[in-house]
Amino acid sequence: MKVDQATVRHIAGLARIKLTRDEAERLEAELSGILDWVEQLEEVDTSGVEPMTSVVAVTMKMRDDEVTDGGYADAILENAPAREDNFFVVPKVVE
Repeated sequence: MKVDQATVRHIAGLARIKLTRDEAERLEAELSGILDWVEQLEEVDTSGVEPMTSVVAVTMKMRDDEVTDGGYADAILENAPAREDNFFVVPKVVE
């Protein structure tokens, strides 16, 4: 696939990248080469390949879902400048 100067400049504009004429010409060739390589990948037969999320078989580590109260409220609020019951007290910021 051939990329032209207008496409390179459009992509650069979307990426907010300022390009000189020489840089745009160089990127035109590089982007065309990348897209040619991607077109080659379309020729590969992947019909017998299972979809996967990782190249290595990984199973999720599971743990028991136990509800706890934490029991750390007093330790957490120990250095609070102001507190009420088990809550931080902060100044009002919205009227």
